[in-house]
Amino acid sequence: MLEKLRNFKLNKSIVVLNDFFLDRIIKIQNLTELYSQVLEKSTLGGSIRGIPQTDLKGGNATNVAYALARLGCQVSLVTIADKTGSRILKETFSDFDNASLFITDGKPGRTTSLEFDDQGKIVNIMVSDLGDNENFGPDRLGKAENDALSKADAVMITNWASNKKGTELSKHVFSKAKSALHLLDPADIQTRATEFKNALKKLQDDLDSLCINENECNLLLKQHGMEQISENQDLTGLVKDLSNKISIPIDLHTSWGSCWSNGKKVEFVKSFQVSPLFTTGAGDVWDAANVVGYLASLDPAERLSFANGAAALYVTNSKGIPPTMGEVLSFIDKTSR
Repeated sequence: MLEKLRNFKLNKSIVVLNDFFLDRIIKIQNLTELYSQVLEKSTLGGSIRGIPQTDLKGGNATNVAYALARLGCQVSLVTIADKTGSRILKETFSDFDNASLFITDGKPGRTTSLEFDDQGKIVNIMVSDLGDNENFGPDRLGKAENDALSKADAVMITNWASNKKGTELSKHVFSKAKSALHLLDPADIQTRATEFKNALKKLQDDLDSLCINENECNLLLKQHGMEQISENQDLTGLVKDLSNKISIPIDLHTSWGSCWSNGKKVEFVKSFQVSPLFTTGAGDVWDAANVVGYLASLDPAERLSFANGAAALYVTNSKGIPPTMGEVLSFIDKTSR
């Protein structure tokens, strides 16, 4: 695997769509104590001090594109933002000659992510204003965007769950990028689970990979009346059965490992044992490395291992910076000895 990636030419064109959010991450040391403080302040108002907060550019598509740029890939981000958001995006990607931005004028999303420790496991809850990401359809794409799609080697649609036109956009994008690898990461589908199940029937012939986490997997399993997965469970049987049922290859990433199946074959690779410092956006970094693994023609186990390595490095970076290709290869080489 390491040799394949070292020799892999990062000249493949990847297009990622479509969400951009302005994110604020709030780290909560003690959820019960904060709740008590909020109740106390709710009658008279006032400040609750000493709560660490970080402002970041965000949105699944933006995070995936940024992680791909950090890995050295030729990536194009198609998204929506106002003047302030556009400045942030241009500054964020200004260091990368390998990144192109296609920004439609509109209202970006805004998310406040609450990160807290739940019995040793870092959990994040996101409160979002979707902005114009909520209605991003094919009508938002102009000639330049469609030309980029037609030349792409891989396209990834993210955050279907926040986009009411997600299915329509996916059909259009996949038809424009006919010869490309087609991937979809729906994000949290809880409020649209049945709708997403039906959308997959329309997209199954065009999808090469459905990228999901354990929560999204459980929501899909429930839609099909199947058993739920739980922490540290053997995933292979359920993922294989689910992939077979929806007729779409699945790439599942969880905190304890990753699993791929096309309904016939299945692979599972354990996560690297690390102590996470930062979790918001980890799935996006995993997605980015997974795309690279596909384009580098890694076998499924190698690809999952590479994606796990990228995610492990990301969650141990307190500043939330995705790793470079060299950093991931060095980490995997070191930990596999």
